[in-house]
Amino acid sequence: MLRVYKTDQVTKHVKKLKKIQVDSWIALTNPTNDEINKVVERTKVDVDLIRKMLDTEELPRVEQSDNGTLIVIDTPYLEEDTHKYTTYPIGIIITNNNFVITVSPKKNSILDDFKNNKVSDFRTAKKTRFLIQILLKTSSYYLKALKEVSQDIDAKEEVLKKSTKNKDLIDLLNIEKTLVYFISSLKANELVLEKLYRGIVVTLYEDDKDYLEDAVIENKQAIEMSTIYKSILKSISNTYETIASNNLNDAMKFLAGITIVLSIPTMISSFLGMNIPLGNIMTDTLGFLKIICVSFIISLVLAYVLRKKNML
Repeated sequence: MLRVYKTDQVTKHVKKLKKIQVDSWIALTNPTNDEINKVVERTKVDVDLIRKMLDTEELPRVEQSDNGTLIVIDTPYLEEDTHKYTTYPIGIIITNNNFVITVSPKKNSILDDFKNNKVSDFRTAKKTRFLIQILLKTSSYYLKALKEVSQDIDAKEEVLKKSTKNKDLIDLLNIEKTLVYFISSLKANELVLEKLYRGIVVTLYEDDKDYLEDAVIENKQAIEMSTIYKSILKSISNTYETIASNNLNDAMKFLAGITIVLSIPTMISSFLGMNIPLGNIMTDTLGFLKIICVSFIISLVLAYVLRKKNML
């Protein structure tokens, strides 16, 4: 999908254009070959810079060509079918002839905020600021996603207090997988931010440095939060694995104790069932009741001993 946007000089709002113009923003979302060729023909940008961004596994980095600079960052993405977070790349190409091109393999909420005038002081003509604002928005979205992950961890912890089913433990594993993706992407984004901060990629203006510093701070905060949540999640997983193991041990000890206690009446009845003389007990009218009482008393004594040894 190809869309062209430009900030209106009077209203300062972003409006959609029918044709590509100088100082406009060209938004490509999973573009077709025709759309790519149309952008390349108008902007003279290297086609490889665009085609590379169709790969969802593209890594954050900075790449320069004859007519443009490509900055790739990873952004958080909520999968609609699983409702789990993952990361996808966005490519921002700043051309030498006053165009900004964004390329993403999937529809991205971060770019939607710019299209819908939800970002203050956004101007398509200010290409460096636009780039930094995308980086700042990305860091903010990571923090927002991490708050949802934290709430999800708390909810799963409450569930695990009541049961330790395999499904609940697998849910924790999926959350941990999300945090691993986040940490890896945020650290890669940090390297891109450091290159931009040194001013060796694009020219930094004085007003833009504050935005970039905010982006660096929020990115570091997101890394720290992700690392903390991952440690907490690992601790929760280990704790409930230990609890499940202890519960199994307790159940096995209880069953072993019950087996020992019930084996006493079985052993006595087995001895009495042998074809050997047993004296007066065979002729005693209360013999059967006495045998039951003796078996019951021995079982109670054995149960008391096992209880003292924490086996019942």
